[in-house]
Amino acid sequence: MTIDRRDFLAAGAAAASLLALPGGALAAAKPKSLKLLVLGGTGFLGPHFVEAARKRGHTLTLFNRGKTNPDKFSGEDYRDIEQLHGDRKTDMSALQGERTWDAVLDTSAYIPADVTRSAKLLAPKVKQYLLVSTISVYAKNDVPADENSPVAVLADPTVDKVSNETYGGLKALCEKAAEAELPGRTTVVRPGLIVGPGDNSDRFTYWPARADRGGEILAPGSAQDPTQFIDVRDLAAFLLTTLERGHVGTYNADAEPGALTMGAVLRESQKASGKKSTTTWASADFLEAQKVSAWGDMPAWVPARGENAGFGRTSVSKARAAGLTYRPLRETVRDTLAWWRKLPEERRAKPKAGLSAQREGEVLAAWHAQAQQEKKGG
Repeated sequence: MTIDRRDFLAAGAAAASLLALPGGALAAAKPKSLKLLVLGGTGFLGPHFVEAARKRGHTLTLFNRGKTNPDKFSGEDYRDIEQLHGDRKTDMSALQGERTWDAVLDTSAYIPADVTRSAKLLAPKVKQYLLVSTISVYAKNDVPADENSPVAVLADPTVDKVSNETYGGLKALCEKAAEAELPGRTTVVRPGLIVGPGDNSDRFTYWPARADRGGEILAPGSAQDPTQFIDVRDLAAFLLTTLERGHVGTYNADAEPGALTMGAVLRESQKASGKKSTTTWASADFLEAQKVSAWGDMPAWVPARGENAGFGRTSVSKARAAGLTYRPLRETVRDTLAWWRKLPEERRAKPKAGLSAQREGEVLAAWHAQAQQEKKGG
């Protein structure tokens, strides 16, 4: 975020005035302690948010089913966290009564009816409702999206099954459901691909893990192809910032457009692994002919053309102005690989995204055979 000279001088003057005040003045400049309710909190994003909030002195209550990582915040070290169990679909009795919170973070919003039920119950109990949505709400990806771009509309808005076809439309309806119950008090954050330590989808992790195997790496498109994702810790920090500052409205939370390329991802992955490897870039047309899918077989990558010409260029200027910041890519890659290496061997043997070693070898062989044929023909 660019700061002009007047902003810099004003900030400097404010800091100087605080330093000149008696002892407790600096502490008074910190955000006040908030009582925060988290719906979820033990999956991937939730724990990072919880830890960030604890470090900043906020009081936390978690409400979930107690099924995902039930021991995540158990033990003496987490006595400060209140944990309530229930089900937002069938039993929210633990949240009833006269209790109140400053804000609620909804990390588990997928079905609009669930959001309506939760938001209706909590509307009299919270000042702000923060819902984690997704950039998949946008109806089209042929041009770069911003927060005002049209969102997906489901042919049947009553559908309650999440699939690749309904995910974006359902998330858009979840956003509307929250705003309907808490008008003017709702914050919607739309992240892109969330990556980093603890990501159980393996969509980004595939690349550091692949570099860690060494050898010849099949890479998609070209090193200049754009990509866009956000470190889970940067997203958690931004969510906390929006609550501390009382920001409402809608914000895209992703990398800066054009800041990340597949080449950078592969280079940092190779550096982090320390293993000897080479990179072979295969064209999008070749990969398509080989039935190697974008995003699934080649995670975090989609060829930016045609209906996906806007891929990797989602606008985040609004979130940047509201306090979104980023850590270096090398840190994300390094920490993700360190987390991956600690997983059980049987888990690492079955990644959930990307090509198997055998399939990758077959595609590489086909690429080299085609190159040889073209060389002979030329």
